[in-house]
Amino acid sequence: MKEDDVKTITDLMMGGDGHNIAGDISDLHLSAIGEAMNQMIGSSSTSLSSMFNMSINISPPKAFSMSFKDSKPMNFSFNDSIVRVAFKMEVEGILNSEIMQLIPVDFAKQMVKELLHPSSNESQGKKTKKKEIPDESRIVDRSIPQDVTHEVIGNKPDKNSINVQPVQFEAFDQDNNIGDKENIDLIMDVPLEITVELGRTKRLIKDILEFGPGTVVELDRLAGEPVDVIVNGKFIAKAEVVVIDESFGVRITDIISPNKRLKKS
Repeated sequence: MKEDDVKTITDLMMGGDGHNIAGDISDLHLSAIGEAMNQMIGSSSTSLSSMFNMSINISPPKAFSMSFKDSKPMNFSFNDSIVRVAFKMEVEGILNSEIMQLIPVDFAKQMVKELLHPSSNESQGKKTKKKEIPDESRIVDRSIPQDVTHEVIGNKPDKNSINVQPVQFEAFDQDNNIGDKENIDLIMDVPLEITVELGRTKRLIKDILEFGPGTVVELDRLAGEPVDVIVNGKFIAKAEVVVIDESFGVRITDIISPNKRLKKS
């Protein structure tokens, strides 16, 4: 991407109007455009994974400034044949740019091959499963002599004769409760992670970048208001903060019902 385009995108991500592009490319610009490209590549890899029906792993993009006059692109030489994929990117009249993706020819051919001729692993698996199913007629021929087979078929009852029996259900008595208690005892010593959430807030990227020692972050919870108790990511209770021997702790004040848990999540 062009340097001015990178500055414009960075300014938009910082909450600006996209026109503050003075100065040279800094680490802030590279970090911001790297995060933007990471989001775009992540969405593209998800679509490609569905298209090719295979797992696609990506690594975080590395953003750096370079000049083609002084250096060559990484992983390529000037004599290599490459495939150039370009598409336009417009941002509400502020930005009209073009993004390029350079791909080795061999890799591009492999992608086209997978697209036009998908892997036949799934169809081969179906054929294998089909071969593993034994033929019922062969089982009869091997296990039962022919004369016995005729005798059984001759004595076969009429299709209209159906043997009907009443349904018998298993009786559930108090003994099952003992088994349930034993099952619960098996997981009594499984460790669970308990988290107390003091509050939450949202800030712009530009506000977070200005954080420093002494910065005060206001949360969405009032002083003295009960805090949330979360067990393994599930909101289960309300509590108040207490001090125990110079250490912070919480006192449970309310157990959240399942309906309230769903609303909270």
